[in-house]
Amino acid sequence: MVDSVPMRQIRATYDDSTVVVYQAYSPHIAEPALAAGTFVPPFKRERMTWIKPSFLWTMYRCGWARKPGQERVLAITMTRTGFEWALARACLSHYVPELYSDRREWAHRLRTSPVRIQWDPERDLHHRPRGYRSLQVGLSGEAVDAYVDTWITGIRDATDQARRIHDLVTAGQLSAAADALPAERPYPLAGETARPIGAIG
Repeated sequence: MVDSVPMRQIRATYDDSTVVVYQAYSPHIAEPALAAGTFVPPFKRERMTWIKPSFLWTMYRCGWARKPGQERVLAITMTRTGFEWALARACLSHYVPELYSDRREWAHRLRTSPVRIQWDPERDLHHRPRGYRSLQVGLSGEAVDAYVDTWITGIRDATDQARRIHDLVTAGQLSAAADALPAERPYPLAGETARPIGAIG
């Protein structure tokens, strides 16, 4: 039920030590990353890299792996320690009065944080917006270096999975498509980390 899902809740596939996030790239970037088990050139560390724990939001963003430059969907397994380090040092991309004491505090955190947070409407199998939000995490500077060098424990090509699910959606087999989605559940987060980014368990 949509009404039972908090507006800003992190949902992900995870175990005791790792969490799965998604990114979509061209084969030019994806194939070297798959071979190396982490991101290597031509991936550019100087650019902010956005990771997403929601498979369906990633599908919306990359058009089921059919948008130019996003033809390969990567499922990245990273340490929960790294994921939570990033969230603890993050700042929302936009000022939200109830989360920061004033605009100056938010602006200072925005300038000094290596991590950006956006909460965008979650999507259903038809890419229609749902009544709650999905987390996007933008990594830059020391955060993207740590992600590439330390936090990533493996990369899996999820392109075929994405396209199979899309084929089921196109065929009107929505129950089968939903069953084929990765199992995502609410991600537990300590209050001192959750509050500054507006996350609700």
